[in-house]
Amino acid sequence: MITRDQVLAALARVPGPDGVTPLPETGLMSDVAINGDRVYVAIRTEPARAAAMEPLCRAAEQAIAALPGVAGALVALTAEASPGAGGRPAPARAAGHGPGASRAAAGRNRAAVPGVRHIVAVASGKGGVGKSTTACNLALALAGLGLSVGLLDADIYGPSAPRLFGISEKPEMLENRMLKPPVRWGVKVMSIGFLVDPEAAIIWRGPMVMSALQQLLREVVWGDLDVLVVDMPPGTGDAQLTMAQNVPLAGAVIVSTPQDLALIDARRGVAMFDKVDVPVLGVVENMSTFICPACGTRSDIFGHGGARHEAERIGAPFLGEIPLHMTIRETSDAGRPVVISEPEGPHAAAYLSIAKAIASRLAAGASARQAPRIVID
Repeated sequence: MITRDQVLAALARVPGPDGVTPLPETGLMSDVAINGDRVYVAIRTEPARAAAMEPLCRAAEQAIAALPGVAGALVALTAEASPGAGGRPAPARAAGHGPGASRAAAGRNRAAVPGVRHIVAVASGKGGVGKSTTACNLALALAGLGLSVGLLDADIYGPSAPRLFGISEKPEMLENRMLKPPVRWGVKVMSIGFLVDPEAAIIWRGPMVMSALQQLLREVVWGDLDVLVVDMPPGTGDAQLTMAQNVPLAGAVIVSTPQDLALIDARRGVAMFDKVDVPVLGVVENMSTFICPACGTRSDIFGHGGARHEAERIGAPFLGEIPLHMTIRETSDAGRPVVISEPEGPHAAAYLSIAKAIASRLAAGASARQAPRIVID
């Protein structure tokens, strides 16, 4: 079992930026995380110095990787917020990037991802509304329309893409430290879940999470994509702001169930995208209604129509309804999403209809549209 003391002892042989002081004594190390046989370290720096810190990062990774029992080491750079910025750390860059990543890490200059035409965030104000299942099926439906599609699972604490896509193999590491993502049903998929033990708890602070997101996005060989679907973590915290502020999002799709409690949080999600000038492509009502498979009786377990009414209230397009149905749950758990397992069925048709609406808005230049303003009485 690798210990923190072993990691620090190895890093003590790495000189800090001044070339003399051992790295652990410089006060720059903001976090050390150990997950099984993999070690993650965060080093604080200013965004302007990120490129100059690359040799230090490589030396630290090599020192950690030399420890017995270490299968992988990742050293990421993070930048502390300037005084008066609310104390939030901002992502600097992940080691191994070009200058574009440094500009993106500055917080407001959204550097494009090479080869990717449109990046679409699938988001929700809270967890448990079926956002990941929706993102997975929408990515597959977009691919079914003939688009080249990738999916980034940005939920660091609760990655679900490996299960949803039925992928167990790890990404291939190329010579330039770039990752080649697994491909399933024509969709390129990347998730932190491919890199850590599926039963391990990821206990990281904000800087580690934000640096990991930057690497999962920018140190992956996505190739030429029409659409990169980003399965966002629930809520409106650091991870969401990292993606919204540093990535040129073409727009966001908000997923909510119909009941008032979920809609309250969905409004917060819309408001966040509004504040960072990301347009809302539309709202999806998930778990919209339930049809009993035995008697055919309809039951609106979570209510019905709430997301549609909310979309109308804020002036956003309503993209469609997805029912609460055992088939969607069963196929998702089995790693064969309903768009793939039952492509001619009614549930796949619902996802396909929403995918067509999203593709249409992207083709029409929806990224130029201003996000709706939220007014709460």
